[in-house]
Amino acid sequence: MTQPRPDEFKPPPECPVFEPSWEEFADPFAFINKIRPIAEKTGICKVRPPPGWQPPFACNVDRLHFTPRIQRLNELEAQTRVKLNFLDKIAKFWELQGCSLKIPHVERKILDLYQLNKNVADEGGFDIVCRDRRWTAIALKMGFAPGKAVGSHLRSHYERILYPYNLFQSGANLLAPELASKLMRLVSDPELDTFVQKPTLPLDTSDKEYKPHDLAERQQFVQPAESCCNSARRAKRMRAEVDALVEQSLTHLSEELLINPSSCVKTEPGAEPCENRPNLRRRMGSFVAKPELEKEIPILVKQEPIEPVSEADENKSRYKKKPSLDVPPPAVSVVDLYICLVCGSGSDEDRLLLCDGCDDSYHTFCLIPPLNDIPKGDWRCPKCLAQECSKPQEAFGFEQAYRDYSLRAFGEMADSFKSDYFNMPVHMVPTELVEKEFWRLVSTIEEDVTVEYGADIASKEFGSGFPIRNGRFKVSEKDEMYLKCGWNLNNMAMMDPSVLTHVTADICGMTLPWLYVGMCFSSFCWHIEDHWSYSINYLHWGEPKTWYGAPGFAAEQLEAVMKKLAPELFQIQPDLLHQLVTIMNPNTLMSHGVPIYRTNQCAGEFVITFPRAYHSGFNQGFNFAEAVNFCTVDWMALGRQCVDHYRLLHRYCVFSHDEMICQMASKANSLDVVLASAVQKDMKDMIREEQDLRDNVRKMGVKHCEQAEYNLLQDDERQCAKCRTTCYLSAITCPCSPGRLVCLHHIQDLCSCPLTNYTLNYRFTLDDLYPMMNAVKQRAENYDEWASHVTETLEAKLDKKKSLSVFRSLINKSELKMFPDNDLLRQLRLVTQDAEKCSSVAQQLLNGKRQTR
Repeated sequence: MTQPRPDEFKPPPECPVFEPSWEEFADPFAFINKIRPIAEKTGICKVRPPPGWQPPFACNVDRLHFTPRIQRLNELEAQTRVKLNFLDKIAKFWELQGCSLKIPHVERKILDLYQLNKNVADEGGFDIVCRDRRWTAIALKMGFAPGKAVGSHLRSHYERILYPYNLFQSGANLLAPELASKLMRLVSDPELDTFVQKPTLPLDTSDKEYKPHDLAERQQFVQPAESCCNSARRAKRMRAEVDALVEQSLTHLSEELLINPSSCVKTEPGAEPCENRPNLRRRMGSFVAKPELEKEIPILVKQEPIEPVSEADENKSRYKKKPSLDVPPPAVSVVDLYICLVCGSGSDEDRLLLCDGCDDSYHTFCLIPPLNDIPKGDWRCPKCLAQECSKPQEAFGFEQAYRDYSLRAFGEMADSFKSDYFNMPVHMVPTELVEKEFWRLVSTIEEDVTVEYGADIASKEFGSGFPIRNGRFKVSEKDEMYLKCGWNLNNMAMMDPSVLTHVTADICGMTLPWLYVGMCFSSFCWHIEDHWSYSINYLHWGEPKTWYGAPGFAAEQLEAVMKKLAPELFQIQPDLLHQLVTIMNPNTLMSHGVPIYRTNQCAGEFVITFPRAYHSGFNQGFNFAEAVNFCTVDWMALGRQCVDHYRLLHRYCVFSHDEMICQMASKANSLDVVLASAVQKDMKDMIREEQDLRDNVRKMGVKHCEQAEYNLLQDDERQCAKCRTTCYLSAITCPCSPGRLVCLHHIQDLCSCPLTNYTLNYRFTLDDLYPMMNAVKQRAENYDEWASHVTETLEAKLDKKKSLSVFRSLINKSELKMFPDNDLLRQLRLVTQDAEKCSSVAQQLLNGKRQTR
């Protein structure tokens, strides 16, 4: 048996698979509650329906059109995306200086510049690593074999590619004397010619090109040219003198205009008129002058038409050139005089390069590194370069494809992609091969594979895959059972045992199913369901869907590992895991102690995820799935905990938990007794917290109170301006900000007005809430009392006649009180039936004896 490579993906252990009998399958919530003690330990589980359960596919294939999301696989994985972001910054740093970068190979594999940079930083930085001679240790840490002098190669690559960038990031001025001389020593190393080339030369085919995020090719080594010993300190001193001269020249200019407004020629002793440079931007009111400024008189000139510049001349015009006599004077407002801000000299005008960001000028040979040729595209001076490189990273998200697909067209594209990729028919590709290839692709920066995923398609708009009553799909008589089946996802979320039946609004994707059309490698990233609810996914047809899950108790552990291994991403997006755009290799998570389980969901199978269980996965090929959320009684406490968690993250709620609880309490007499017990406990915590918050608001000085029917407002009209939670029981408003409100946790974030101007808006008084809670409590206590009586009766050894009357009395009471048809009541009915049989037999025997007499 061949051993897997160290970096090859190792599948996690399988999650539980359940195969219910027809009797167990009849009640989905009872079955889920039965398997919960086992399945919640793995976070996900698979359910295979009994043989013969095959609902018809009801979605209108011809009507279904959707625009998929674009997924670039190596941008999905957290650690790979961190590396890509880092490489983008490095490439941009050099590109804006007119140089292109190419990632080198060391020991016949592409050098991980991100890891090299991180390891050097962890060891204290470049200077310390050099001083303590730790480059060999760095090489070993990066996985290179010892004894091959790899450390010296790593130092060389770090010096030329990463060191200038890190100096910039630290805020250092690369043109300062000590840094300039140090960098010049680095770029003048004769070994450099072995590694670098001019940007205009062909790429070295031995090194792999890096194409980050759809940008143009920009990976080549830096090509330095001549050295320079001038310093930025002198430039600063010169600049101060120049500013004084500019002020003098502007004063002189205004006087000249009053004396001779018809003057329109700019000259300097012994010089020819300047050539027109239409593509050079000029700063108005702030000018860089040459030392000979006092000999010149700046005068306004008449604006001349600007001739278009050809593409061939565009780069050449970056230089300040000596004009010919037959060229008309430039179309400028004031004298444009340029000096190099490094050496302070205006000589070598044909080598002065203007910044595309600020129009400062520099000699090409004064730059670090020096430039031989005109940079292609934009060029930025060191000051503008620092500004560009310090711009914050944009939040990551999926783009929408440009094409709208029908289901059939998407399937043709998906099948063609998979068969071409693996060079075999789609049905012959092993799932294990696809899985290993997926995790290889998401972890490499060398291969860019892009796929599309039709995710979160509204079933309300296009029709569910399951048949529904009064739908367009005509159900045959033999399939009518599926219309009211509990496993039909259109029914599950809104069945009585689901708490979501008490949410008044239709929530697409939560109470209304969403559709998913997948292709090979299209993925769903690590996430937990909204409000930490359950979810259930049914694969109608197509190739398998591979799932990974972590149990709910490991949620914080998984989050901590991802934040530890990719902190840069969470700095940009603190709520990254709520965006469903990031995955991390299960092997990586498992190596840090996070329990992960997997399964392949085939057509006709369900996958259930449990509260707060992180899950992710990918599609093996073209398939069609449907998913919805549901919440059971055991979820209630987690649901409230989730709302508190959302408040800390400033994340919006999909529905108001408090409103749902009050809605249930208003129906106390018809509420399921087990649910009533959970509602009563939740209400107790809710009222206690609300009372404390209202008392605190009054102590702070809020005197005005007003009743508000927040249940009549849309959710986005009653969101806290600070934490985005949906307000229901109360909120704070101020007359200065109509339409703006905050929850009672964030009263200080409303406005700057005195708190005496604020108004406490409430949905219920506390006197209203207590009776609601007591009604639910009474309902729960009636059941608890009845259940206790049943248990005592079953355990007691009563005579047959007396026990039968007691059993019947308890059953009648359960029917009057509408107690649930649970295990206890079923047991009572069985015992009652047995007692009735015994009583009947006894009566027959008694009648027989009487007849004998």
